[in-house]
Amino acid sequence: MGDYTGVLQVGDGIHHAARYLPSTAEDLFWGELPARGDRARLSIDSGDVVMVDTVSHEGLLEDQGRDPLRWFGSHDVDPELVLDEAVALARSERTRDPQRQGPHVITGPIQVADTMPGDLLRITVLDTTPRVPYGVISNRHGRGALPGEFPRGANAVSVFTPIDRAKDGSWSGRLPLVDGGERSVAIPLAPFLGIMGVAVDAEQRPHSVPPGAHGGNIDLNLIVEGSSLYLPVQVPGALAYVGDPHFAQGGGEVALTALEASLRATLQFDAIPAETALREFGTLASPLAETADHLIPTGLDHTLDVAMQNCVRAAIALLGSRYGMAPHLAYAYLSAATDFEITQVVDLVTGVHARIRKSDFRSSARMQR
Repeated sequence: MGDYTGVLQVGDGIHHAARYLPSTAEDLFWGELPARGDRARLSIDSGDVVMVDTVSHEGLLEDQGRDPLRWFGSHDVDPELVLDEAVALARSERTRDPQRQGPHVITGPIQVADTMPGDLLRITVLDTTPRVPYGVISNRHGRGALPGEFPRGANAVSVFTPIDRAKDGSWSGRLPLVDGGERSVAIPLAPFLGIMGVAVDAEQRPHSVPPGAHGGNIDLNLIVEGSSLYLPVQVPGALAYVGDPHFAQGGGEVALTALEASLRATLQFDAIPAETALREFGTLASPLAETADHLIPTGLDHTLDVAMQNCVRAAIALLGSRYGMAPHLAYAYLSAATDFEITQVVDLVTGVHARIRKSDFRSSARMQR
């Protein structure tokens, strides 16, 4: 996580040689994801590194007054620490129908040259730097893991969470134990992008909330610095995009949002040709993540039970494609050695992911060669 000194407005700290995609208000998507035919905001080659600014939706929404200066000002945030493009977007004449569109602000799309349907796009997170020294955790009516129980009052609950730096240099969010109290709990920061995706092969733009084979609002908290996400390309050029930045999130994201806050992300985009992708990963029905230690297949569905089943199926297929493992033996291995975890239960389509240790297969990989 890179250092910052309070706020990173558009263009601040950008080296002239860096590929850079700013989050200017007139070019942002709001509540929808790119689809076939959308204009690319940046064109790159496979292997290029891009610095991308993202904007959190918290502080912009209607139940917060659609006035980030006023809303954050009510929490004693100096106006200079509010992102200019957030203010411009909220004040713009752009309409957003909460019944038809999601809340998320999206930066992109990025066209990756010579990338075609059937290929995979790998997005590797090289750096995530906070753009502001605060975040927000929200719970809204009809949403979250306990709809009808929370929020307990008539209004949505949005908890302002300042960010502190400890003496050892680590960053954490500060959440009070009771409203207005002095005692607080520290939330260690582990920044990641909740939305990473490719354009769908359709004329209509997707709602920004439910994730799918295109990626989108996966909310997978393991895609931190050094991790990658693999996405099946649907349209020429991939038309990649990112958004929904988080400072931290627990598995499940039970209240509806986690610690939402704007990030500047440095990302590498690599196209993996269809033949190589099929050999290495098989046919992906849902996004696949990878860390230094784990392969992370995902399963998605409107119900958590089926999401779990889809994740197990994806894991069995991955082990067969990558290591030549027989399905019944892969099923046994997963039962004995792999953790299946809840990604999120709040995005209309729920998610489960598995953490398969790559080290368990090092000897078999050498034997295959």
